Amino acid sequence: MQRLRPLNEQECYLRCYGWVGGDDAVRVTKPGKEAAEATEATAVMTERIRIAFERLIDEDEAQAA
Repeated sequence: MQRLRPLNEQECYLRCYGWVGGDDAVRVTKPGKEAAEATEATAVMTERIRIAFERLIDEDEAQAA
């Protein structure tokens, strides 16, 4: 396959990774109510996982004894 013209670095990047900008850009926003609720939900889930893990360890220790 023969190319009609050589591609420059920017054209190669766009072909590999696509156009980045506009709606695809990262936006920094101030934390709102949703962020606080998500943080609280994560903390609750983390605590539940920790408790379940401790129970599994206690059960394993009881079986080993």
